[in-house]
Amino acid sequence: MEYRRLGRSGLMVPALSLGTGTFGGVGRLAAWGTTDATEARRLLDICLEAGVSMFDTANVYSLGESERVLGEAIKGRRDKVLISTKATFRFGDGPNDIGSSRQHLLAAIDGSLSRLGTDYIDLFQLHGFDAFTPPEEVLSTLDVLVRAGKIRYVGVSNFSGWHLMKSLNVADKHGFPRYVANQTYYSLIGRDYEWELMPLGVDQGLGAVVWSPLGWGRLTGKIRRGQPKPEVSRLPKTAEFGPPVPDEHVYRVVDAIDEIAKETGKSVSQIALNWLLQRPTVSTLIIGARNEAQLRENLGAVGWSLTKDQVAKLDAASKVTLPYPYWHQRTTFTDRNPPAV
Repeated sequence: MEYRRLGRSGLMVPALSLGTGTFGGVGRLAAWGTTDATEARRLLDICLEAGVSMFDTANVYSLGESERVLGEAIKGRRDKVLISTKATFRFGDGPNDIGSSRQHLLAAIDGSLSRLGTDYIDLFQLHGFDAFTPPEEVLSTLDVLVRAGKIRYVGVSNFSGWHLMKSLNVADKHGFPRYVANQTYYSLIGRDYEWELMPLGVDQGLGAVVWSPLGWGRLTGKIRRGQPKPEVSRLPKTAEFGPPVPDEHVYRVVDAIDEIAKETGKSVSQIALNWLLQRPTVSTLIIGARNEAQLRENLGAVGWSLTKDQVAKLDAASKVTLPYPYWHQRTTFTDRNPPAV
């Protein structure tokens, strides 16, 4: 397994991480999977054998059950794993059970530590931007948690570029911990990350922790032009929570992947993941797996590389018209606005 620096930090993370959204299977996330502690421990065994030592969760996944199951699975080997979790989404019915206030973050961290059965979190990320809490309050709270040893590195998820830059400026001004990770959606059928967040990541030293690298299950090889949609899939039940993608765009990208699959002997998902691993700023891809077979399939994305021509073919197939002002920058002033990729 290849290890990469997490942004501009000193932490090394595996190129692939395991997402544990399938752990627990409570509430609306039951459509993702219902992995129990025994199954989870087996998946972690396979990951650790392959060098995958980072595991991502969030307090809201299955109403806390994902963290509990992961905590059971890591018992006796906490020193061998990196744990990434998130908070800020609503987690309770009270007025302060949401957001990035000091009140909510302190309670959220203690709750996650308890469910995970550990006394520290390797990477803690804000799950979303809270426009009602001043960044000074957010970052000073994270500073307290880092100094207390409860969290070691901090990051964000689902932030806009200006959200991130404003926060980084506040961190620099007051000497608070800097965000080193941006857990972001990025895939061959969702390249919005490249427009602003990737150049920001290059400039400010943030590593991309990529969620849903297979486009919310659309790049697993089960969806192709002229074929009926798979009967067993999380997509129909959870599509409203994921990124929207026109069917024709998916088919065009998969057509290109299928051509490369014939050349390489690799699967659709392995090619889609390998393409991401060659993009700037990408530190780790969060792969998911309902079972051992899916996990082993995704692990096959490392240890080889697409050729430049194959990458170019995938780039062309997945290209879309950029929104303003990005199309203007790329077409009229490229010599002073070079793209990150």
